Amino acid sequence: MSRPRIDASHDPALRSWVEEAQGDAQFPIQNLPYGIFSPPGEPARAGVAIGERILDLRAAAAAGLLPQDAAPALRGDSLNALFALEPAVRAALRLSLSRLLSDEAGAPALRPGLHRAEACALHLPMRIGDYTDFYTGIHHAENVGRLFRPDRPLLANYKHLPIGYHGRASSVRASGEPVRRPHGQWLAVDAAAPQFGPSRRLDYELELGVWIGRGNRLGEPVPLAEAHAHIAGLCLLNDWSARDLQSWEYQPLGPFLGKSFLTTVSPWVVSAEALAPFAIAAPARPAGDPALLPYLDDPGDRALGGYAIELQVALRTARMRRDGARAQTLARTAASRMYWTVAQMIAHHTSNGCNLQPGDLLGSGTVSGPGEDECGSLLERSRGGLQPLRLDNGESRSFLEDGDELCLTATAQAPGWVSIGFGECRGLVVEAHDLA
Repeated sequence: MSRPRIDASHDPALRSWVEEAQGDAQFPIQNLPYGIFSPPGEPARAGVAIGERILDLRAAAAAGLLPQDAAPALRGDSLNALFALEPAVRAALRLSLSRLLSDEAGAPALRPGLHRAEACALHLPMRIGDYTDFYTGIHHAENVGRLFRPDRPLLANYKHLPIGYHGRASSVRASGEPVRRPHGQWLAVDAAAPQFGPSRRLDYELELGVWIGRGNRLGEPVPLAEAHAHIAGLCLLNDWSARDLQSWEYQPLGPFLGKSFLTTVSPWVVSAEALAPFAIAAPARPAGDPALLPYLDDPGDRALGGYAIELQVALRTARMRRDGARAQTLARTAASRMYWTVAQMIAHHTSNGCNLQPGDLLGSGTVSGPGEDECGSLLERSRGGLQPLRLDNGESRSFLEDGDELCLTATAQAPGWVSIGFGECRGLVVEAHDLA
C-alpha cells in the first residue's frame, strides 16, 4: 500500500535543541506539523511547529538549509504547493528538518528563524478548493438515527459506501474564529409553519479533517491501494451545526444552511509522514455486515488503514470563565470508532471520476463511541434536547449557548513511540447579528 514509512525522524530517542520541545505532548521533534503563520507585523508564510516555537520555513529555504527540490514550495502563503509534491520529496524534507532541529550544529543558522508561537497569528494552512464532509462515525449515525428512526437507525446504504455531502469551503476558518449564531428557518414542534430567526439548537461535531495532497485527474479514480499517497495530513475539524435549521431543510437534498455558516479546523497539519507509527488495523466489520465491494476492499487498508488517535472535546461556559474554572471535558473517543477508513473515503470520492486537488478538505463526520461520555455532539448527549447535560458547576446544556467556548484536542499515541498532538480547534459562540 502507498503509505509513508517509518524512518529516523520517528526515533523515540530523538531530542531537539529547542528547549521548549523537550517532553512536549503536542509538538515534539517527532511531530513537526506544518502550518501558515505570521509574526507580528509581517506577512504570512510556511512554518513548522517545534515545542512552543515556530520555525520559518521560507527563511530556512532561502538560507539553503532545506532540500532544493522542496524549497520553491515553501515560498508562498499556503501549503498547497508543498503537499502537491511527491511523497518522497516531502519525506526527505521532514527528515532534513528532523536532523537540523536535533543537531546542535544547526542551531546558530536556525535560531533567527524561530518565533514564539504565542506571539504569532495562525492561518488556514491551505487554499481550499472544495470541502466534503463524510459520515464515517457509525456510533454517531446510530445515536442520531435512533432519535428519528428508532426502528431503523441506519439507512440501507450506510454499510455499503462512505456517505458524504458537498460542504461549503468559503466558510472554513482556522481555530479561534468566533462562532456567530446563525439565522435561518426552523419549524417548531407542533407548529403549522416555519419561522425565521436565530438558531436555538446550535451544536458542535467532533471530527478529523483530512487534507488532500496530490490530486487526481478528472475521470481517473484513485484505487484504494494508492489512496494514502494522496493524503497530506490530518487536523481537527468542528462542523458546527444548527440542528433546528438542519432538520427542516435537509430533505430531500441534505445539509445546507444548517452547516455552511462556519467550519473550524485546527491550524496545524499533522503530516501523513508523522502519523506513520500510528497506523493501525481498520475497524473489524461485525459479523453479518455486508461484504465490501472490491473497489472498497484492500488487504493493506484492512491491516493499516486506521489511526491510533484519541480525541477529546471540552466546554468552558461564560460562567466558568468568570469564576476562573477550568473547562469541562464533555467527551473522549477515538478515531478507531470510524466505520470507514480515510483511504476508503478517498477511493469512493473519486470512484466516479471526481478530481481531488491539493488543498481539498475532507471531514470524517462526527466521531463518537458507544458510551455516553463518547458522544461527539450535544444532539446525541442530550438525546435531541430531551435530557439536558448537567455540568459540574450546576449549569446544564441541551445545545450551545452564547458565551460557550468549545475546544477540540487530539493525540496520536502507540506503544513504543513518542505521542504527538494536533494543537487546538477552538471556537467561542457569540450572539446572532441583529437583523432588525
